[in-house]
Parts: sequence; C-alpha cells; structure tokens
Amino acid sequence: MAGIYIHIPFCKQACYYCNFHFSTVLSYKEKLVEAIAKELFLRKDYLKNQAIQTIYLGGGTPSLLDPRELDIIFNTLHKAFDLSAIKEFTLEANPDDLNSNFLNYLKKSPINRLSIGIQSFNDTDLQFMNRAHKAEEAINCIKTAQNIGFNNISIDLIYGIPGMNLERWHQNLATAFSLHIQHLSSYCLTIEPKTVFGNQLAKNHFITTPEEDSEEQFLYLIELAGKAGFEQYEISNFAKDKAYAQHNTQYWKGSPYLGVGPGAHSFKANERSWNISNNQQYMHAIEKGILPLESETLSIENQYNEWVMTGLRTIWGLNLDEGKDKFGSDRMSYLQKQLAVYINHEQVKQVNNTLIIAEHARFLADGIASAAFMV
Repeated sequence: MAGIYIHIPFCKQACYYCNFHFSTVLSYKEKLVEAIAKELFLRKDYLKNQAIQTIYLGGGTPSLLDPRELDIIFNTLHKAFDLSAIKEFTLEANPDDLNSNFLNYLKKSPINRLSIGIQSFNDTDLQFMNRAHKAEEAINCIKTAQNIGFNNISIDLIYGIPGMNLERWHQNLATAFSLHIQHLSSYCLTIEPKTVFGNQLAKNHFITTPEEDSEEQFLYLIELAGKAGFEQYEISNFAKDKAYAQHNTQYWKGSPYLGVGPGAHSFKANERSWNISNNQQYMHAIEKGILPLESETLSIENQYNEWVMTGLRTIWGLNLDEGKDKFGSDRMSYLQKQLAVYINHEQVKQVNNTLIIAEHARFLADGIASAAFMV
C-alpha cells in the first residue's frame, strides 16, 4: 500500500497564516507542470513492488491549474505508474475556483475526492485570514459539486481565530454539518514564522487566542461532530460512515509515499527525502534530468518517535505487540513507563494491548506524545 503526493506550489494570494511553499506568480504554471511530469518519470521506480492506492494533488492551490495542465499530470501518471489499485484520488481546491464548468471537468477526470479549503463560513474570519473567497461561495461550491455527482467531499475549518467565540464556532460547524459532507479536517490557528501573522506577532501587533479558548472550541468540535455522526479518527480529522482520508491515513500508519514537485517529501522504509523549495531551481534541475532533493536515513530512535507521534493522534493508537516487533521490548517498556502518569490520570487508555489517548485529553496529544520520545 503506497501513495503519491504532488505539490502544486501556486496560490492567488498569500493567506496570512500559511507557511507552505507556494508562489503567487502564475505565469509559468504550465512550465512547472511539465517539470512535475518529467519528475514523475524520473522517479517512477521509487515505489517499486508497492501497490499505489492513493494520489493526492496538494499545495498551494491545485485547483488553479487549468484542465490542460491537469491532463498533463493525469496522462503522465497513467504512463509512468500502474494505477489499477487506485482507491482515492484527491484534489485540494479553493471555493473560488470551483465553478460548474471546472467541476464538470473534474467529474470526468480521475479525481474522485475533493478537499476544499473553506477555513470559515464567516466573512469576517475569511477577510482576517486574507482568504480569496466569501462564505456564500464556499456553500455554493459544495452544493454544486454534490449536484454534479461528487460524493466524497472534505472541507477544512480553522478554530482558535482571534475574536472567535463559541457562538461563531457553533455557526461554522452547524453550517458544515448541514451540507452533508463526508469528511472534516479542523485545525487550531497556529502562528508560524515568516508568515504575515508571524511577522505581526514578532512586532507585538498580533493578539493570540488564549489556549483555554482554543481548547474549549476543540472540545466543542468533538461534541458537535459526534452528534452529527462523525467519528474523530485522528486528532484533526472527522469522518462520516468511515470515509477516512485514505491518503493521509497512509502517512499516519507509516506507509511509503512518493512526493513530487518543489518542496514535496517522500518516505519509504527508514529513508526520507525532500525536494528543494524553490520553483526556479527545481525546474532548472529537472530540465537537466537531475533530482533536486536531499535525503536522510532515520535512526531507530527517530522511527520510534514518529511512530509514537502519529499513532497517538489516531483511533488506532500504539499497538505494543507491533511496537515490540519494530523497535524491541526495551523501547516498549520505556514507552509504558513514560506514559504511566497519563494512564494513571486516565488521559491515556490501554485497550487490548494498545495505547490510545482518551477523548477528553486529545487536545494534549502532542505533549503526551513528546513525553514518550527518545532523545
């Protein structure tokens, strides 16, 4: 089981919170798409003997590509890889790109899942974050996609926005669940360096949301999602009727994946690699047949730490028998010792030899996981 991630590094404008690799210069989109196509061929053997089950077009904003550019990617994928086992093919999109003509094209393409960057159904929030769409556009694009036949739709929402209260968060969630989506990804607003918000914070021009308010909104999210029939299968991800994000689930379960495009990461066994996060340098290297990437071999401690971090974020938790096979009994003894205090406080549960974070403690997941790391 393996996946392919393709990074499309273009956006109409910079969201004030985003630190992903992207450019707002769109004049060379097709040239970069052709470089991505060439990289796909250059790396077609990376996942040798692995059945490719998921493909994810992320970014950036992949919905900025026009049908001709997307067709280049689709055709290259079919030529370079065996796609007979594909179960999920996701396109990340912004609401302002999803008009009926484009959605009709996508429905006829290999895309069978949409991940739509809504972020908020409140225009004040959207303007604050410098999003390019309005709330009405977000609602309409979901309804249009459903009418055209898309039945696997995920949306993103952000909480912990300064000025957001529980009532406004309730309105966001109520709108989302009224639209009969299959999947919700919801993240707390984090202030990253080298973003507009990060620069404002460094100059003391940004007032962050108190952690207790963010935690209250997170717990309210869990409560309302549960009432709406959604299962929280990962800290930030909720699915109805087991409509899990299969591609991201592979990340959390340690499956191999190929990342293509500037800034994209790849992983298999104990090796991680990543492409240069510079569009021009990426294209120049690919044109010469050179892969512009760096790589590292993960130590057994790093592999263990990643297993702990990703596993504790999911409903599948950390199976101690599996961990013993991978990392040895001494590390499993260390894990149990480090998490003993959380088990005693009922923040971590041990069920059938598997360690799982209790629902009420999920806001603390990263801190709990870090307590079990090996440095």
